[in-house]
Amino acid sequence: MARQVRIIGGVWKRTPLAVLDSEGLRPTPDRVRETVFNWLAHLLDGNWSGVRCLDLFAGTGALGFEAASRGAAAVSMIEHNTPAVRQLEATKVKLDALQVQILRSDAATWLSKAAGDAARYDLIFLDPPYHQGWLEKTLPLCRALLSEYGFLYLESEFALSPEELPAWLAGWELLRADKAGMVFYHLLRKQHNSA
Repeated sequence: MARQVRIIGGVWKRTPLAVLDSEGLRPTPDRVRETVFNWLAHLLDGNWSGVRCLDLFAGTGALGFEAASRGAAAVSMIEHNTPAVRQLEATKVKLDALQVQILRSDAATWLSKAAGDAARYDLIFLDPPYHQGWLEKTLPLCRALLSEYGFLYLESEFALSPEELPAWLAGWELLRADKAGMVFYHLLRKQHNSA
């Protein structure tokens, strides 16, 4: 039996998503997604209709398809692994997910090229493979792409503390953080200097 995760809310609730056996592929657990999407529902007042999402390191697409299931206007998924891209495309067809766009690319390369497209997204999911320095490489590049009051979800192998944020988190505000097993997950937004 292949491993799978399920979409937990919205129109595709309970739809299984296959998890490929691929190095570094670590789908966000159902329990974590439930918590994060509860946070987001509260912050967005449950209004997903205008939300444009970017799912970097998409993997199974669990985060992006979850957002689309809840009514996100557009979801761009970036994934480098060819078998994972094929799986994402098959899922998109199965769900008839017309608002989902799948791009095969290295996240850092794609972000560098997209940097000129300012404020394209209201929600960015950043869930890279662990222990490879991806957060430091990609998070600064996400800033320009996020709308002024947008949110960035970040998953990592370590906890971020509001008191001791690493240098590569300069200019970000930590809104929420939690832990489930070995997964540390965080919700950030751009820091706004109060006048």
